[in-house]
Amino acid sequence: MRLDDIEESKNVEDRRSSRGGFGGSVGGGMSIGRIMMLWPIIRMLLRTKFGWALLAIGAFFYFGGFNPLSSARGGGSKVTADDEKKAVFIKKVLATTESVWSNLLPKYGIRYTKPELVLYRGHTTSGCGFASAQMGPFYCPSDKKVYLDLGFFDELARRHNSPGDFAQAYVLAHEIGHHVQDLQGTLDKVQQIQHRWGGSSKRANALQVRVELQADCYAGVWANHAQKQFGVLEPGDIEEALRAASSIGDDTLQKQSQGYVVPDSFTHGSSKQRVEWFYRGLKSGDLRSCNTFN
Repeated sequence: MRLDDIEESKNVEDRRSSRGGFGGSVGGGMSIGRIMMLWPIIRMLLRTKFGWALLAIGAFFYFGGFNPLSSARGGGSKVTADDEKKAVFIKKVLATTESVWSNLLPKYGIRYTKPELVLYRGHTTSGCGFASAQMGPFYCPSDKKVYLDLGFFDELARRHNSPGDFAQAYVLAHEIGHHVQDLQGTLDKVQQIQHRWGGSSKRANALQVRVELQADCYAGVWANHAQKQFGVLEPGDIEEALRAASSIGDDTLQKQSQGYVVPDSFTHGSSKQRVEWFYRGLKSGDLRSCNTFN
């Protein structure tokens, strides 16, 4: 993927080397979200004198600028040269998404607002709750941010046999596709419908598959216009994206983990579906070709 002439996006919050594994800047204070997440533990400690002592010690160290969580995975560890190279690359990819969608969405009557990319390591907090590397990259509509542990790309290459820089770009483009859906109001409508259905997980899952496949299609739309604007594609790039889309299809993942497939439990779509919808967006470059809900 050719990105030499692309400047890095500035809309990035880098938490990889923060002293606290739960993200944010050092000395930034304890947010309401963090307090709520830790409240069950705090409440339990408040019941005993020993617990009060632990809380007092913890408060002393925290406000003194030391976070005991910094020794846990995700906080305080050194950022390697390879990790930094991945970060520079993904910031440039983010910049291309900003340019593409800022130019394209107004043609559909929608103003594009740029999301923020949060780079973290191991675990952090988000507007949607606790986040860990095991969850994979995700978009949080509550705070309009994409969360990414760069270690996911190593897993994508090793575990899912999908190496290559454009495979990584596809992953980010898919999450940015969710941001586009958020701006369109699609995510809110889907959530309302799923809430009305209550415990009908089968129908809720089927609807979620449509959301994910549309994000795949939007990733293809981005690739179409990124090539037109910047000439980013190199031989083999599209194959990398298609291989990545196929490798993380629900059927493929279920076969790997449990040896059999349960279609009713799909939440992202089959390998075939993911490949088809990405390619549809890539070929057309038109959001109207991405209506997975019809």
